[in-house]
Amino acid sequence: MYLLPKLYTCLLLIIFKAFLPGYSQDKTQNTSKTLTNEVKVTGGIISGSQASTGIRAYKGIPFAAPPVGELRWQAPQPVKPWSGVRSCTVFGPSPMQREPAPFSMWSAEFLIQKEPISEDCLYLNVWTGAKTAGEKRPVIVWIYGGGFNSGGTNVPIYDGEAMARKGVVFVSVNYRVGIFGFFAHPELTKESGRNASGNYGLLDQVAGLRWVQQNISAFGGDPQNVTISGQSAGSMSVNLLVASPLAKNLFTKAIAQSGASFTRKSLSLAQAEQEGLKMAEKLNASTLAQLRKMPANELQQKGQGSRPIVDGYFLPDDVAAIFAAGKANKVALLTGWNENEGLSGQIKSAAEFRQQVEAEYGTAAKTFLQYYPATNDKEAEFSQQNLSRDLTFGLQNYTWANVQAQQGKLPVYVYRFARIVPATGEYKKYGAFHTGEVPYAYNNLKFVDRPWEPADHQLANIMSSYWVNFATKGNPNGPGLPEWPSYTLTGKKIMVLDTKLQAKPIPDKAALDFLYKATVKN
Repeated sequence: MYLLPKLYTCLLLIIFKAFLPGYSQDKTQNTSKTLTNEVKVTGGIISGSQASTGIRAYKGIPFAAPPVGELRWQAPQPVKPWSGVRSCTVFGPSPMQREPAPFSMWSAEFLIQKEPISEDCLYLNVWTGAKTAGEKRPVIVWIYGGGFNSGGTNVPIYDGEAMARKGVVFVSVNYRVGIFGFFAHPELTKESGRNASGNYGLLDQVAGLRWVQQNISAFGGDPQNVTISGQSAGSMSVNLLVASPLAKNLFTKAIAQSGASFTRKSLSLAQAEQEGLKMAEKLNASTLAQLRKMPANELQQKGQGSRPIVDGYFLPDDVAAIFAAGKANKVALLTGWNENEGLSGQIKSAAEFRQQVEAEYGTAAKTFLQYYPATNDKEAEFSQQNLSRDLTFGLQNYTWANVQAQQGKLPVYVYRFARIVPATGEYKKYGAFHTGEVPYAYNNLKFVDRPWEPADHQLANIMSSYWVNFATKGNPNGPGLPEWPSYTLTGKKIMVLDTKLQAKPIPDKAALDFLYKATVKN
């Protein structure tokens, strides 16, 4: 006689739970849940920290199993679950690399922390100002540079709090570098099950983006509105991710700062495997098992990494061929490079430079020297620096902008960062140097010890607003900002980012067109 009332009570409870706003058994699925320092993610529950600004930071979140032991030189494996609440208030270790030390134009603020550095490095970080899990804020995923041989997310100028204060959820992802991230070998190819090896650092980036798709809603982010952003090797990574079939549907927009792979032929898998065999011989290792047993420090000191390759899995062909075939992922693009980021080696005299140009460019040498003159040593030095900038960075990003504008389906915005970064001492000579734009773009001037002027803080505020607007809607423009025109093949207008912002046709279009015809077409 008591059965019916009990069933009725259970039914009411089920209905109550189903329709009560905010109720959920799964913290990651509840889109109206108030965001606290404890968040459920793949693997378990994490806790973060909250700044006085109201921004919450979750640092050192594992997104894959530690790539050590038998997992060295394997695609990232699922994260190992943990029990209880995992504290995520400090950065995870940077990937294995040399100990950082300031050099050239890069002071300590542009480098990773001296410790920890470890092969166990697959961690990411999230900054968010969301109050609830269902806000669907735009997401920026930052990919660091370092020539694929160095770098990490704990670099001061990569801090995400300032961008989170402007309304995005900011994520930064570690990936393997050097020999740990880019090493191909016939045995690795055979065991992979995909007939591929070598691009482990790029596979780490894909794993990080998949983690974002699965978990970012819990931080108030929108998995359908993700922008990948990177500089230097990070920008090349962005370019490669746009080209890779493995990254399909993982993001909708791309910010590429000084780097792409349009005019470079990549190593084939077979070529990279031969390099790997030579490296193994140098390391006195005849088998893959011996290589995996070698201590990470010894491997770091004696080994040498390669670079992204056409492995047939992450990258099925050269980037230019993938784009030409219309097989690249369809994304809106913001890209550009800096005024003084040439990375010239030893500077040649005017006579030596002219001799080199004549040997390399033959009948086109006269035209070449119109764009990069060398009538005296000082002029030749300036030309060599500009040539290094254009071949290493400018031509890559310029070509990408042209290809995307030619296809005409998605918007393109191009910049030139021209602000001479304030400096003292030896740093004065570097101008608008390689990486110099990063603390401006992410509003992090406070982390860099330079004699900043009010104009620098104003430029940083404008640039970071452009970046946030682009991540939000695929267009950098917004109220109170100088108008940034989209890039077209007819106008080729770019935004010059300096103390005075100006939209104008690209100033060295003719030189870049000449280089493209001379180095690519021929």
